[in-house]
Amino acid sequence: MKILFVHQNFPGQFPHLAPALQKRGHQVLALTVETNKRPSPVQVLKYRKPAEVKLEPRLTRLYAEVAERGMRVAFAARQMRAQHNFVPDVIFGHPAWGETLFLREVWPEAKLLVYAEFMYKTTGLDTDFDPEFAKYALENRIATVTRSAHLVQSIVQADAALSPTVFQAGTFPPELRQKITICHDGVNTARLAPTPEARFTVPGTTLTFRPGDEVITFINRSLEPYRGYHTFMRSLPDVLAARPQAHVLIIGEEGQSYGSPPPEGSWKQKFLDEVKDRLDLSRVHFLGRVAYADFVAIMQIGRAHAYLTYPFVLSWSVLEAMAAGAMVVGSDTAPLREVIEDGVTGRLVDFFDIKGWSEALTDALAHPEKYDAMRRAARASVVAKYDLETICLPRLIEFVETAGGTLA
Repeated sequence: MKILFVHQNFPGQFPHLAPALQKRGHQVLALTVETNKRPSPVQVLKYRKPAEVKLEPRLTRLYAEVAERGMRVAFAARQMRAQHNFVPDVIFGHPAWGETLFLREVWPEAKLLVYAEFMYKTTGLDTDFDPEFAKYALENRIATVTRSAHLVQSIVQADAALSPTVFQAGTFPPELRQKITICHDGVNTARLAPTPEARFTVPGTTLTFRPGDEVITFINRSLEPYRGYHTFMRSLPDVLAARPQAHVLIIGEEGQSYGSPPPEGSWKQKFLDEVKDRLDLSRVHFLGRVAYADFVAIMQIGRAHAYLTYPFVLSWSVLEAMAAGAMVVGSDTAPLREVIEDGVTGRLVDFFDIKGWSEALTDALAHPEKYDAMRRAARASVVAKYDLETICLPRLIEFVETAGGTLA
């Protein structure tokens, strides 16, 4: 088969699937934006970066932006067809940026698959979850509706769709849900496994941590409210006061990946400033972005790993942490309830309960032996449900090879 992946950040969700399909003898290509510098496991073709769209009002600007990108992708597709006679059997794309919108016009004979990551809603999910940042309620709901337009269009066009979790599939309306197969991208549980040999040295210091040391870990792509950075930081003063030998390792960059920017400065600094007078900052280590090998080591050494999220996309990192043997204290929100059973494979704490977070993290630090069984159960759960090689990758391959035709 000829299989084309379309993703502005390729390999994105497909770092294992694309090369696995190529290994099975398929011709696999990827189409991505010209500015994408990520290493690719398969041959990559690139489309021109869309021009900036300057439109007002903002309600029409988003669709104009994704349509502009979709047009650029379609032009590149037309060139692939006209000059190289390339006609894929299957196209698998991520619709979030509009890249799949017009591919049917170039390749009507191809099967079109899309990655159904998340559908925005005005109520019940991320948009109205956090009252601290709920301003301009009607305006935000209108903006949320406009953010969904191209996602609905993309899945209506598609022959089938794939979603990584039950929760994320459930964000789509029932009329579209019937098109969606649920299968996670997979976790490399062979690499992400507990080991007494793990070590992590804080850059610029002589501090080296080992498994069992009194360490709390926390990771966000960007340190922002969507992933509970504010709740976590507000819980730390009581934790560090109760545990004077504990250290905190925080992975993540300034800025925002999902939510709105703060009125000024960065969310990282805003919430650090709120509590810094009550923290021993020599024990709080902001690591920024780290190499993947360092991330794995950090997950292997900590006594407690805090993960919070709005009702939104589940991060790969929480399942990777569980596989690595971390004791996860998670927010009691829908994405986490799907992967953690409270008291069995981890702890769940109300997202907004600062005192509850302080107590849960303090207890995990003070009594690590009490949570050993949870660590083992968490890893076993990930191996059984999300292992890359034995569970997820075979299902993903079947999904593509049958164009979504046999899995449900």
